[in-house]
Amino acid sequence: MTNKLVRGYEIVIGLENHVQLSTQSKIFSGSSTAFGAEPNTQASAVDLALPGTLPVLNRGAVERAIRFGLAVGAKVAPLSIFARKNYFYPDLPKGYQISQFEIPVVQGGKVEFFVGDKKHSVNLTRAHLEEDAGKSLHEDYHGQSGIDLNRAGTPLLEIVSEPDMRSGAEAAEYAKTLHALVMWLGICDGNMQEGSFRCDVNVSVRKPGEPYGTRREIKNLNSFRYLLQAVDYEVNWQIDQLEDGLAIQQATVLFNPDTGETRAMRSKEDSADYRYFPDPDLPPLMIAPEWVERVKAEMPELPAVMAQRFQDVDGLPAYDATMMTQSLATARFYEAAREGCGAPKLVANWVMGEISRRLNAEERAIDASPVPAMTLAALIKRIQDGTISNNAAKQVFEALWSGEGSDVDALIEAKGLKQMSDSGELERILDEVLAANAKSVEEYRAGKDKAFNALVGQAMKATKGKANPSAVNELLRKKLGG
Repeated sequence: MTNKLVRGYEIVIGLENHVQLSTQSKIFSGSSTAFGAEPNTQASAVDLALPGTLPVLNRGAVERAIRFGLAVGAKVAPLSIFARKNYFYPDLPKGYQISQFEIPVVQGGKVEFFVGDKKHSVNLTRAHLEEDAGKSLHEDYHGQSGIDLNRAGTPLLEIVSEPDMRSGAEAAEYAKTLHALVMWLGICDGNMQEGSFRCDVNVSVRKPGEPYGTRREIKNLNSFRYLLQAVDYEVNWQIDQLEDGLAIQQATVLFNPDTGETRAMRSKEDSADYRYFPDPDLPPLMIAPEWVERVKAEMPELPAVMAQRFQDVDGLPAYDATMMTQSLATARFYEAAREGCGAPKLVANWVMGEISRRLNAEERAIDASPVPAMTLAALIKRIQDGTISNNAAKQVFEALWSGEGSDVDALIEAKGLKQMSDSGELERILDEVLAANAKSVEEYRAGKDKAFNALVGQAMKATKGKANPSAVNELLRKKLGG
């Protein structure tokens, strides 16, 4: 399928995501990884790289990497190597970062997601274990900078995609799917504001059919909205440069959310600039098949597997099933509501519709929904048994959401929203409608279908919207002779 072009150029995007692993201690020391401690209170001698100290690999970090590899269908390397990545920043106490280069722990794999109702698949290059650096602080230091080494040694899994994305929307949805997956697996808390999940986006543009253009890397995006804005700005900036006859220089850039612009921070290094070599203090990481099988046995049902189950057992369309497995909390909400009313498709419609719309507007998670799953199930049951119409159900939902009440039946009664169930009363009203609209009756019998809809409308008006539309249709056709 032809990719959508921007001003005649094809966009090429790849992502590198730094996922902070959910271990209580750091990757090579016993120091705490808790967020928010006073600066430099969680940095041990190992983190500071004091002479005579040696790193010891955290088993929990390895198991989380294995879990991720299994979830994306990657190869979990039976042998992988830790390397020293050499560069000199004030917040890097060793003068190098322990990472993985030539042989990472997770190799390959793919992530699938939807943009709208279109399914996309992005291949992964690798995912490797590494330690985080410290943090430079530039505020409240009287014009000076301070260094906080609490984050130094925090365990990260860096997930690198192939350059398979062709729009900012694809990149944002890929990042959202990856974010949901690592939280689903329990390997990361997903807190973007605290730096637990960070996005680096490599962007280039090219004319269709030409080789890849020169990429620029947008660093440390901590919001999906910012990711989308940054890519859109960067794409147009690069195209402007090329249209003006200028070359794109490989660079690391930052995004300013206040201005919506990217700006170059430094020229971009290549791997050779980091002078990687195997870390002599760490032996090769050996992962036996038995270890992989043990981790696999302890994993939760994966989103893709659960989505397929929702298709096979509940009869949901593929898109709906994927939306119901966007997060573990969404899946649990859906399952609880479905069990409560036995109407999978109706539950999915409400979750994707009214529930999602309200949650997004108020920036809430689904497990903080003012309308719990079982309350939604009770509302759907009243639609199913004909007690209320769909329009009335939305009024009840509004009342539930705003806290007017929590009992569906009580709200229906209080607001007078019950559909008319007395067939005798409905027949009487329909007879009056037919008598008052003789012209529409004549037009219907002459073959004009629109006249029937007009009669239905008059009947609903006469019952103040309380009649069951299907009952109105059935009785009208009967009275009109078919």
